[in-house]
Amino acid sequence: MTSKVVVVLVMLYLSGFTCGIRLDGNGYTDILIAINPAVTEDPLLIERIKEMMSDASSYLFQVMKNKLYFKDVTILVPPNWTGKYSRANTETYEKANIKIDEPNKLNGNDPYTLQYGECGTPGRYIHLTPDFLKRDDLIQVYGPRGRVLVHEWAHLRWGVYDEYDDKNPFYTDDGILEATRCTRDMTGEWRSRSGFTCTPTNTNGEQSDCHFFLHEFQTAKASVMYLQSIDSVVQFCNEENHNTKAPNDQNRMCGGRSVQEVIFYFSVDSQNIPSTSLPSPSPEPTFSVVQRKQRVVCLVLDVSGSMKGQRIVRQRQAASLFLKQIIEDQSYAGIVTFHSTASVLKPLTLIDNLETREKLADLLPTNPDGGTEICLGLFKGLEVLKTLDGFSNGKEIIFLTDGESNSPIDCVKDAVTSGAIVHTISLGPKGDPLMEEMSKKTGGKFFYAGDTLTSNELVDVFASLTTSDGDLTQQTIQLESLGSTVSGSGLFSGTVSIDKTIGNNTAFVILYELSPPLIVLIESPSGNKYNTFTPDPKGKSLTLNIPGTAETGKWTYTITNNGQAQTISITVTSRAVSADVPPVIVKTHMNQQSSNGAQAMVVFAEVSQNGLPVIMADIRATLESDAGDKQELDLLDNGAGADVFKNDGIYSRYFTQMKGGKYNLKVKVQNGYGKARFSRKRRSAAMYIPGYVVDGKLELNPPKPSVGEEDLVADVGNFSRTAIGETFTVTLPPGVLTATKFPPNTITDLNAELVKDRVLLTWTAPGEELDQGTASEYEIRYNEDPDLLRSNFSTAHLINSSNLLPNESGSSEQLFFTPTNGTMRNITTLFFAVKAVDKEMLSSETSNLAQVTIGNGVNIVTSPSPVVCSVCVFVWALCVFSLQVAPITLIASHH
Repeated sequence: MTSKVVVVLVMLYLSGFTCGIRLDGNGYTDILIAINPAVTEDPLLIERIKEMMSDASSYLFQVMKNKLYFKDVTILVPPNWTGKYSRANTETYEKANIKIDEPNKLNGNDPYTLQYGECGTPGRYIHLTPDFLKRDDLIQVYGPRGRVLVHEWAHLRWGVYDEYDDKNPFYTDDGILEATRCTRDMTGEWRSRSGFTCTPTNTNGEQSDCHFFLHEFQTAKASVMYLQSIDSVVQFCNEENHNTKAPNDQNRMCGGRSVQEVIFYFSVDSQNIPSTSLPSPSPEPTFSVVQRKQRVVCLVLDVSGSMKGQRIVRQRQAASLFLKQIIEDQSYAGIVTFHSTASVLKPLTLIDNLETREKLADLLPTNPDGGTEICLGLFKGLEVLKTLDGFSNGKEIIFLTDGESNSPIDCVKDAVTSGAIVHTISLGPKGDPLMEEMSKKTGGKFFYAGDTLTSNELVDVFASLTTSDGDLTQQTIQLESLGSTVSGSGLFSGTVSIDKTIGNNTAFVILYELSPPLIVLIESPSGNKYNTFTPDPKGKSLTLNIPGTAETGKWTYTITNNGQAQTISITVTSRAVSADVPPVIVKTHMNQQSSNGAQAMVVFAEVSQNGLPVIMADIRATLESDAGDKQELDLLDNGAGADVFKNDGIYSRYFTQMKGGKYNLKVKVQNGYGKARFSRKRRSAAMYIPGYVVDGKLELNPPKPSVGEEDLVADVGNFSRTAIGETFTVTLPPGVLTATKFPPNTITDLNAELVKDRVLLTWTAPGEELDQGTASEYEIRYNEDPDLLRSNFSTAHLINSSNLLPNESGSSEQLFFTPTNGTMRNITTLFFAVKAVDKEMLSSETSNLAQVTIGNGVNIVTSPSPVVCSVCVFVWALCVFSLQVAPITLIASHH
C-alpha cells in the first residue's frame, strides 16, 4: 500500500477533529465563529465578519478551481450583548472554529491558528482580534481579510504549515542565497529598513536588520501559504513548483510535500473534494447570528436498584460538588431522578447564593430502587428545561446512569431535535452504549467513571462541566484531585498551591468511604489553621469554604484516619482572583476519541493564561481503562516526538500501551519552583509584511510591535492544576490483546551547522517505541539532492555512525564530522537526514532535512535579477576539487 493511501485512511479515521465542520458537496457547512465576552458589542464587527467570510469564500473558490466554498456560517455572540439575536442550540464558545477575542501582549493583532498536530491533522481554531476585523490600516500589513482567512483555513482544515519562516528566513542553494519561500518565482530584494542592500545573518536565532522585501508587482501565482496578499497569488504550491529546499515548517512537518499534495492526498477532505467544478461566481455564504443566555442545567440522575451501595453515594458526592462549587452564579439548575419512572426532584432554581446551592445539594437522592428507563429520564429532563421559557434548545442535561435501559433506547432522535446539549456519564462498566451516541449527536461530552474513590473519577467529571462562553474568570478551576487508601491510623497529606491568578471561592472537599476521618487540618501559607468542616453524612463528605480570597502560596492538608482502613480523596477548587485577572488554565484531550490500535494516539495538554502559552511546567498524564490498565506519561514541550513545536505551551506524548476498553485521561500540572514563563513562540499565522519594493524604492510598513523579555515573565507564582479529557475508546480486533508495536518516532528537529572545519548535526533522541524508551541505532545519510534523500533514502551517502549509541528519548544528540579526503565543487550544499532503528529493526520515517553550504563564497541575488553582491560566508578547511564528497570521520556525543 502506498504512503498516500495509508495516510488517507488514517486521516479519514481522524476526520472528526475539526469540530463541527462538514463538507456538503462543494460547500463547507456548520462553520462556527464565536465572539468572546470581553469584546465590546459592536454591529460593525458582525458586518465585518460577514464581509470577510464572503470574500474568503470567493478566494477559496478561485484557489480550489471552483470546487470549494463556504456554504453556511453561524456567528455566536456573547451572552452579555444586549441586541436581539436568535437562540443558540448546541453552539458554544469552546467549539468555535474561529474565535474573535481581544489581543494579548505577545500575539497582538496577528491572525493565527492554534495548530499542533501532525501534517494533515486539522488545527483547533483560528484566532482573530476585533481590530484585525475593523482597522483598515492592518490590511496593509496582513493583506485583505478574506485572503488571510483562506491562509488560516488551510492550517485549520487541512493541517498544512507556513512556507515562510521567521527563524530561518534564508538559506543557500549552491552558493545562491535564497529567501525561504514558495515558490522561488516570488521576486524581491534583500534590504535593511533604511533601504540599503544588505546581507542577512542569523546568530542564535536572532535576525539582523536585513529583510527580504518582495516586489509589490508579481506574476507568480503561488503560494497562498507564503504570501496570500499578493494580487497574482491564486494557488497553493504543488508538486511541480514546490520549493523542497526551503527550511520552513511545511517541509519540516510534511516531509517536503507541497501544500496541494497534502490537501488532496493527506487531509480530512482528501476523499471528499468534488472532481467537478461549479460555474463562476461562487455561491454566497448564508449567515446566522445566535446567542446563548444564562446557563440552564438539569441533572438527570439514576436511582434504579443497581445504584445501591457506594454508587448512590458517589453520585451524591459528585453532583453535590457540581451544585456547590462548579455551576456558575446566576445560572439555573434543576434535578430529575429516574428508575422505572421519572420525577422532578427540584424545578429550575436560580443559583444566587451559597444557601441556594446547599439546599439543592441536600435534595440529592440517597434511596435507589426499581428498574432503568433511560428515555423517561431524558423526557422529564427536557420537560424541566422548557419550564423557564418554553424552549429546551441551548440548555444542558447532565445525564448519569450505571446500567442499560430496561426498554430499548429510541429517544436519541428526541434529544437531537430538542436542541439541548446532553452530557452523558456511564458510572461503572455496564452503562448503555447508546448514551455515548446521544452525547455525540447533541454536542455534549461523554464520560466513563469507575466506582472507586481512589481515582476520584466521577468527581473529576462533574468538576470539568464548567460553562463554555469564553469568560474564564467565572469558571471554577480544579487545583487538586487525589485519592488514596489509608490504613487504620494512617495519614493522607500533601500540598496544593494557590497562585496569584486565583483565590476566590476556594473550597477543600474531603470524601471518605466508611466513616469520617478523625482529624482533618488545612493550613495556609502563613500558618492559619482550619479544622471546621461542613459535613454531609449521607454523601460522606466534608467541605471547607475559605472565606474571602485565599492566601497565595502553598497550602497543606493533613488527614488522620479514624482506625479502620478506607479510601479517602481530596478535591480543591478555586476561581479567578478578580474579573480583571484571567487564571492560568489547563485543557487536555487526545488526538482522537477512538482507536483500533493500528495508529498510536497522542495526549495533549495546553497550559495558558489569557491566550499566552505557559512553558516550563511539569505535567503528568494518567490514562486508565475500565479494566484497570494504567499508564502514566510525563508530557513534554520539547518540539520532538509527539510534540510539534518547542515552547508553545502545548505538552504532548504518544500513548502506545493500548489495550481494549474505555479510557479516562487526567493530567496534573505543577509549577512548584515558580519557573514557568510565557513563550514568544508564534503560532501558525499569516505573515506580517514589512513592506514592498515599488519601482526600485522601498516602501515600509510600520515595524511589527516587539516583545520584550519583561513580557515573557509569568508572574503568577507556584500553581497547581488538575484537568481531565473526555473518555476515549480503544477497540482492538478480535483476539488481539495489545496495540501494534510502533517504530521510533520521526525526528523533526535535525539541525546542521558549520563549526570551524567540521559539520555539527544535532537532534532530539527518539525512543524505542515512538517517543518512549531508547532506540538501538541511527542511520545517517547525506546527499546534494534533497529529493533523493526523501524518496530514496537508502541510496544516499551513508555516514558511519556505529560508535553513536542512541540515548534515552528526549535527550539531545550531537555528531561532528569532517571529510578526510576526496573532492567537492567550489560551493556545495549538502542535505542530511536520519532514521532511528529499534531492536526489532523497525525504522522510523526519514527525518526532516538539515543543510549546510560548504565552499568559498555565497552569492546574494534578487532572483531573478543579476547578482548584487558577493560575500565570503564559509571557509572550508580542505581542498575542493570535484563533485563527490569524501568518506566521513565523525565524533559523536550525547547530552
